[in-house]
Amino acid sequence: MWQPAQLPAIATQLKQRGLELDPAGLTDLTGPTMGAVVSIGGCTASFVSPQGLVVTNHHCAYGAIQYNSTAEKNLIRDGFLARSQAEELPGDPNQRVYVTDEIRDITKEIVGKIDPKVGGLARYEAIDKAQKAAVAKCEKPGVKCDVYNFHGGYSFQLVRQREIKDVRLVYAPPDAIGKFGGDVDNWMWPRHTGDFSFLRAYVAKDGSSKPYSKDNVPFQPKHFLTLNADGLEAGDFVMVAGYPGRTNRYRLAEETHDAIQWQYPTNIRWYEEILGIINAAGAKDPAVAVKYANSVAGFNNYLKNFRGQLEGLAKAHAVDVKTQKENALLQWLRGQGEATAALGGDIAELRGVLARQRELRDRDLVLGYLNRTFLYNASYQIYRTAVERSKPDLQREQGFQTRDEPKIEGSLKQWERRMDPAVDRQLFTHFLRSYVKLPANQRVAALDGWLGTAAGDDAALVQKVDALYAGTKLTATDERLKWFKAKRSEIEATDDAALKFMVALMPELLNIEQARKQRLGDELRLRPRYMQAMIAYNESLHQPVYPDANSSLRVTFGRVQGFKKDGVEFTPFTTGDGIVAKTTGEDPFDTPEKEYKALVARDYGSHAAKNGTLPVNFLADLDITGGNSGSPALDSRGRLVGLAFDGNWDSVSADWIFDTALTRSIQVDVRYMLWVMDTIDGASNLLQEMGVAR
Repeated sequence: MWQPAQLPAIATQLKQRGLELDPAGLTDLTGPTMGAVVSIGGCTASFVSPQGLVVTNHHCAYGAIQYNSTAEKNLIRDGFLARSQAEELPGDPNQRVYVTDEIRDITKEIVGKIDPKVGGLARYEAIDKAQKAAVAKCEKPGVKCDVYNFHGGYSFQLVRQREIKDVRLVYAPPDAIGKFGGDVDNWMWPRHTGDFSFLRAYVAKDGSSKPYSKDNVPFQPKHFLTLNADGLEAGDFVMVAGYPGRTNRYRLAEETHDAIQWQYPTNIRWYEEILGIINAAGAKDPAVAVKYANSVAGFNNYLKNFRGQLEGLAKAHAVDVKTQKENALLQWLRGQGEATAALGGDIAELRGVLARQRELRDRDLVLGYLNRTFLYNASYQIYRTAVERSKPDLQREQGFQTRDEPKIEGSLKQWERRMDPAVDRQLFTHFLRSYVKLPANQRVAALDGWLGTAAGDDAALVQKVDALYAGTKLTATDERLKWFKAKRSEIEATDDAALKFMVALMPELLNIEQARKQRLGDELRLRPRYMQAMIAYNESLHQPVYPDANSSLRVTFGRVQGFKKDGVEFTPFTTGDGIVAKTTGEDPFDTPEKEYKALVARDYGSHAAKNGTLPVNFLADLDITGGNSGSPALDSRGRLVGLAFDGNWDSVSADWIFDTALTRSIQVDVRYMLWVMDTIDGASNLLQEMGVAR
């Protein structure tokens, strides 16, 4: 997962693999290739026309599809095609396109004046203050800036992005294509999923970034990707540029152990329980199923991912491997000069910080899940924003500054389309049942005070939550927006049950937050020392050193190739014949009738490969993870040949340990995308716009 600035240093490798572009040109974030690759918040996308047309995965556009769906007009099930720009549908209020135009190292600005020995809250607050100042200096209307932490705080980089606030849904195939195989095929190979959709970015007539307005016009990017409609063949060079979310390749062995023994098993149990509640309600009411469709898709994806993590980490003997590497690192440190050898003591101290964090993890997890419920989160966002508004902007908590208020308000506007009060009440009750089982040293006094005797009586607990929901008006959008604009004193004087609940809880939540910052400050002092040692050690072995994923722009490159496992060879392409073979007529293998007939007739038109098949998905030895979804797969000349959307089962645990022999990314092939648009949905307007109509 190379940063663009690192590519010239590995130019020889890139050229040997087959890249025809100048690697130095890929460091230009505003250039022909990288300037077309964008973030859409949690996923990647790319411009593919001069009129701001954006292509990404179907599951990345799922929120916009769901937002515009109802039980009566279900775009998730039926798909959507705007045959003109006038028919395009607005995404949710927080839908964004981010175009990165600068990444600059500002490590000295952030930590250069901080005493290396200072840790705890003092270090956290000093870094926080410096980050806010750097962002404030950088940002202006339509420009979003953020400071990214690399290598655990060993370096800090300022990322500047153009923020486009009007993003509309243009085209999405039906779920039976965009999610073919569903959760059964998720993380599996062979795969036959048409995981692609199109959005469009809009701006005001003067080019400025404005929220949705009928007067806005399509954004005209400086650069957009052209499509190689002929696709790739086995062995061809391919690269992916995108925004991978998070990897853990430099984590300590004990952190890997915690993930295996606690993090993944605990979250698996919680996700199963949450899905049980939501799915039961959705089975009774189609409107509920539509509202929670995006949430359910996310929960199911992570659920299978976590199970794969456990299986993969066990097979890889990950804890043993990490322990051996750490022992080798410590032995190497002891043979270095005094300053470098001293890093070993810092690593031991880091273990102590992690132990303190471990003591409170169950409480923090329960509070985190409570904050996922609509009522808790809405009341928290409203009151916390009011609390922070009383401070100068640079002293306000990150996430609650003036720059953040439009996003908070956007979330408050869309709750009716994302949740059902009855389901939310069930989830709130469910999480409280876990809370009351916590040991005394992890309990929250204010929450215990609110529960009273209900903490030991389940029937009373249910009644307590019922009364909370009955006593609030925050389930109405107008009411939420009214309170979001209110003063702190007005909120503290209200009789609204949910706001009263949060007012009582907030002081202790802030105390918990301060204690967390204390621990994070210690980690921000020690983790960089560990990474300094790890980087020096890897360099001594002539091994590549790239930062763990952190949602910043990265490039990965390789070749189209399959893999061998347990004596079985998996070829790198699937074809339309596989869709026919898998079709059962029932979800998730319910192929649309028109597509099925065309596939049986082998009506591929001009979209067939040289061997006469219709390529659907393909494998490559690329290094991707969550956040890379929707990333353009590019050929040796930088042309789009597909979209990354998943990995094989053996890639799941690659977030911790990357196995070059088995780890593969899965891409939807450009030829299948174009065939579906052409033959199945008749999206001739979009094919012409992209210059690939045949």
